[in-house]
Amino acid sequence: QVQLVESGGGLVQAGGSLRLSCAASGRTFSSLAMGWFRQAPGKERHIVSAINWDGGSYYYADSVKGRFTISRDNGKNTVYLQMNSLKPEDTGVYYCAGRINYGLGFRAGEYNYWGQGTQVTVSS
Repeated sequence: QVQLVESGGGLVQAGGSLRLSCAASGRTFSSLAMGWFRQAPGKERHIVSAINWDGGSYYYADSVKGRFTISRDNGKNTVYLQMNSLKPEDTGVYYCAGRINYGLGFRAGEYNYWGQGTQVTVSS
């Protein structure tokens, strides 16, 4: 079993930045591919970014390309999402997810473990 705990969410003005962190415990972190998902009120959860087991491959949704950066530190069992130039449409609950697979995952159903989520609110 894996426990994932997100932190770093909050309220920020448009154009600002936030850095989300997700700390993992309970299983060898380096054996997991990781992802960040966003869920806006009344909408489905969809992927924002993903990273493979060693950080050598990653994916960004078109809406965040050039603004968000995903990274991981296997020594600290942590994955990060640096969010710059935030827009109101980035608002939502951000979830960290882990996948028992070395490669990238793009859909929620491909992930085995989930954090509790952290709220990000971007005001205009």
